[in-house]
Amino acid sequence: MIKNLREYLSKIFNKLYLINNSIKIKKEVLHTIFKNDLSAELKANEQEILFGCGCFWGAEKGFWRLPGIISTAVGYAGGDKENPTYREVCTGLSGHTEVVRVVWNNNEIDISDLLKLFWECHDPTQGNRQGNDIGSQYRSAIYTTNKNQLNKVIESKKSYQKELQNNGFGEITTEITNDVKFYFAEEYHQQYLAKPGSRPYCSAMPTKVIFKNFKGANFKLNEKIWSYYNWDISHCILRGENTPIKSN
Repeated sequence: MIKNLREYLSKIFNKLYLINNSIKIKKEVLHTIFKNDLSAELKANEQEILFGCGCFWGAEKGFWRLPGIISTAVGYAGGDKENPTYREVCTGLSGHTEVVRVVWNNNEIDISDLLKLFWECHDPTQGNRQGNDIGSQYRSAIYTTNKNQLNKVIESKKSYQKELQNNGFGEITTEITNDVKFYFAEEYHQQYLAKPGSRPYCSAMPTKVIFKNFKGANFKLNEKIWSYYNWDISHCILRGENTPIKSN
């Protein structure tokens, strides 16, 4: 009954909020920073994963700056509604959360490095909110694309849970699932913080608890890379440059 009600309300919101700029990506859209096609097929040495860490504007910038990242894109995942619009997701009725699709080069960066940024860049214990943004669309989430990724994510969660508890935080509420469908967000949301006239905004509330290690980890980035992310600085992601960090 609840699901039927959700579908009914979603149809109503579709009619109420159908606007010109809520158009799904049906053409080649180039990444603002990398200049490659956001929906390009993966190569043999590439993998993808979806991260939900609050508002996807700031989260995407945090990931595109890492060395070894091939592409990033923002979108929606984890819900029931097919091809949801931003307006629908914002109501919380679609069931989706705002996510960042990250594509990386296995030879240059490992999922371990991505997980370090994910766990440290927001507070994964806040449930259906992140900072001032409240609603299920802002929940913490990791949607993997293969079982090996899933196993590493689970192990990383166990490790970080211990670190958080040692520092007075509660249980991690991050939703972890494998093989979830991703829907690209509207084009104007893609790499939003790198576009002229964008509103500098990031809702993430880092715990300032360092992610250290976990069973099966294979970190590839050197320690200097992490000096570009200073969680003691309010809205660190916004203050950093848009250009990717060089590994050397």
